[in-house]
Amino acid sequence: MEDFILSLQTLDPLTICLVVFAVALVENLFPPSPSDIVVVFAGSLVGLGIVGFAAVLVSATAGGTVGFAAMYMIGRWFGRSILDRGKMRFLPKEGIEKVERWFVRYGYWLIVANRFLAGTRAVVSFFAGMSGLDLGRTTLLSLVSSLAWNAVLVSAGYALGRNWSRIGFYLTTYSQIVTGLIVLVALIILIRYARQRSNGRKEG
Repeated sequence: MEDFILSLQTLDPLTICLVVFAVALVENLFPPSPSDIVVVFAGSLVGLGIVGFAAVLVSATAGGTVGFAAMYMIGRWFGRSILDRGKMRFLPKEGIEKVERWFVRYGYWLIVANRFLAGTRAVVSFFAGMSGLDLGRTTLLSLVSSLAWNAVLVSAGYALGRNWSRIGFYLTTYSQIVTGLIVLVALIILIRYARQRSNGRKEG
């Protein structure tokens, strides 16, 4: 993977931007993906004068937004059938309906924070589509979130220059912490949900 990333510096600016766009798009469809590291490295190429800051930022943001919209449409068109066919048996039907209600109530806030929530980007966009959130508003908020996150990554790469790989440790640590917190919150919610069902059966 590092060889692939390093090979980008031998490409012309347009091809670099196309690669950044493609990797950012694919991450939303087939996670996990090294898109953040690729964007950081592209930022280091900005510092070397190989490619422009705005070009990298626009490419990464456009790729992330298009990928988010694609997964949104998959959730909107096929989400219910995927779940009804038992592809996600670990999610009970009542739990899925509850998640949909959460998205209707808090979904737009989740989309704003989406790019900063490592490991959940595809899940958020999928359920956003399945929950029927407004496509225009969802896409706009996804674009804003992606723009802010990628600005941080490109700036970090630009600042670190040839030491760009150092950011990998921090991104990995950040991802592990955020993922751990998300899993913890999910477990708490599932436990509370299980207890509520258990209490409801006893009362019945």
